[in-house]
Amino acid sequence: MKRREVLIAGFALSLSGAVSAQSYPSKPIRILIGVPAGGTQDVLTRVMIDAMRGSMGNIIIENKAGAAGRIAAETVQNAPPDGYTLLLGPASVMTIFPSVYDKLNYDPINDFAPIINAASFELGMVVNKDVPAKNLTEFIAWAKTQGNMGDKVNFASYGAGTPSHFLGEMLNQSAGLKMVHVPYRGSTPARQDVMGGQVQVYFDTVGGAITMEQTGRVKVLATSGVKRSPPMPNIPTFVEQGHKDVKASAWFSYFAPIKTPKPVIDKLRSEFMKAVNTREVRQQLLANGMYPVGDDHVVLTKTMREDTARWAALTKSTGFKVQN
Repeated sequence: MKRREVLIAGFALSLSGAVSAQSYPSKPIRILIGVPAGGTQDVLTRVMIDAMRGSMGNIIIENKAGAAGRIAAETVQNAPPDGYTLLLGPASVMTIFPSVYDKLNYDPINDFAPIINAASFELGMVVNKDVPAKNLTEFIAWAKTQGNMGDKVNFASYGAGTPSHFLGEMLNQSAGLKMVHVPYRGSTPARQDVMGGQVQVYFDTVGGAITMEQTGRVKVLATSGVKRSPPMPNIPTFVEQGHKDVKASAWFSYFAPIKTPKPVIDKLRSEFMKAVNTREVRQQLLANGMYPVGDDHVVLTKTMREDTARWAALTKSTGFKVQN
């Protein structure tokens, strides 16, 4: 190709990128969430959408539940890379599942373009109000009387292979319990069942724990951070109560398909960043048990790699694996 033709081709490419950035978005944007409506992921995304609506037009939440969030991830992975189909990717879907599923149909690092790490959160141990325990020590003593070291006690999670699941397994290991794991398809049905007494224990996000505690139908016995959670300052951590290895935090990030044009990704990142740094969004996230983060793609990718290694070590220690 002659030099003049190369220059023209390069100019046309740069111009097309500029045009796509200027014209985007020209239709509604979908954000896929891999759990049923009503959970913490919905809360976060609705808050973000409200802050972005003026600059990004119509943004729609699509709850595509199933396979613990993998269906939503696979749908976005295979969507046209045009910036109109995005994924809210929880830490479990993007960093834990590579260790627990024998076959994963997506690669978190190579199949997605990271936009922003929006929020992090801790978890709380929630028990039904009829469980005869006012604190973690009393709960462990009671659980050990239920069958063989607690094997008649069920603990719910919002999905197999999630931080909610592994927090229960950590407590089993630390306390010498044999609680039985009951995975749910998201937080909403798990909350309903622990409040109704169908399961005795549920490890939920702190935001979810706050919401349930207000009903008077559950008690919160511990939180999973290294320090007490600011939204629940009266609830001691597992660490405080003698279980130094029972700690976990996780995050919610937004992703696009890997080949989405850089100008589109840059615009999305800019708008998400503006939203998470507004006073209104930060206040609402904190009120719902989440910490605003705002890490860009470089920091998020580093976090994903580090967390993948950390969760791999934990899943190996528990022996948990999904055959698929």
